[in-house]
Amino acid sequence: MTTVFDRPHALTDVPMHYCPGCGHGIIHRLVAEAIDSLGIEGTTVGVASVGCSVFAYNYFNVDMVQAAHGRAPAVATGVKRARPENIVFTYQGDGDLAAIGTAETVHAAARGENITVIFVNNAIYGMTGGQMAPTSLPGQVTQTSPYGRDVKTVGYPVKICEMLSQLDGPAYIERVAINSVKNIRAAGRAIKKAFRYQTEGKGFSLIEVVSTCPTNWGMTPAKAMKWAEENMIPYYPLGVYKDKYAGDAAKA
Repeated sequence: MTTVFDRPHALTDVPMHYCPGCGHGIIHRLVAEAIDSLGIEGTTVGVASVGCSVFAYNYFNVDMVQAAHGRAPAVATGVKRARPENIVFTYQGDGDLAAIGTAETVHAAARGENITVIFVNNAIYGMTGGQMAPTSLPGQVTQTSPYGRDVKTVGYPVKICEMLSQLDGPAYIERVAINSVKNIRAAGRAIKKAFRYQTEGKGFSLIEVVSTCPTNWGMTPAKAMKWAEENMIPYYPLGVYKDKYAGDAAKA
């Protein structure tokens, strides 16, 4: 019998601890598929920061480094500069990357560090109980915004792709989503491209993945996917925000 679907080798063969309907499992698989496809498992180093992503080191068959909260891009920079032959990626949530880790993210991008950042945006602090995050939508109800996010008092959500795309340093910035089969496939292509750019020495890449948190959103997995489609994607439009090398294939 021909095998048509299997676990990527870059994923460990263990049960995941994530809540039912959580997007991390899908995103982990896409990262692992990219690693398998490019044949870089033996040289890849992942950097997990704090949040739900902190347990990523249990699930990837690559060397992993644990970073302090928000410091994954700084740690990844150190690893890449010390071992430039390795492929280095960070795996971070929005409460980590877009809050305490904003400075590290911005400056790693501005320097054009040759690393790959996987940024999971589910618009809430997941691990710590569902508090409002920098990416929570205007009016979104969370544990710390029970009447909805009030932009007059706490400001507007941080749009990472739009912000980083204005810098000269990044090579590739794209926002994707995992709410449908079509979008999952597009997300897989983007993640693979980000890793490929690193193997080619093209510099800093960030893939923002619009995801869900059914537990802290207080929804079923199906309703969470629908909510992301109807609310998150309109506020965080999908697409390529920067690609310095978009014309290379055409020129070739």
